[in-house]
Amino acid sequence: MRPSGSLARLGPGDQERFAGVHVLPEQEIFSGTVAEAFAENPARFDLHGIFEAGQPVGLFKIDLGYRYNIPICAEGALGLRAFMVDQASQGRGIATAAVRAMKAHLSTEYPDRPCVDLTVNHVNVAALACYLKGGFMDTGEDWLEGRAGPQDLLRMDLR
Repeated sequence: MRPSGSLARLGPGDQERFAGVHVLPEQEIFSGTVAEAFAENPARFDLHGIFEAGQPVGLFKIDLGYRYNIPICAEGALGLRAFMVDQASQGRGIATAAVRAMKAHLSTEYPDRPCVDLTVNHVNVAALACYLKGGFMDTGEDWLEGRAGPQDLLRMDLR
């Protein structure tokens, strides 16, 4: 079966539906938890769900003010944060399919934004490979103030 990786914007009422999504404990330093994602300020962060066959298997946050925390990001860039796929759904290509679907999804949701940027920890090689396979490009810049160490700045053009 080919992973679908379909995406949809979420609202506060979706938290219970996503409560069963858990990453491996060692991945939480990079992605956080579902509860943390839903606790974010909705004026600054939008949540988007990742679905396989209509079932929630992951989510990510879009930071509308990414430049406030990551000043090396592009002017007007959205920020991709807290990207997570449930541990039981990992290793089947769902994350890569979701990243590949982001360009069309985010272009529709945020037509005035030029790109989406993210930082990925240097030691998180699986995530880096996923983002690059999914369409992000390495800008060659490093963000040295990540909570878990130095990070690469990646970018996906949305136009």
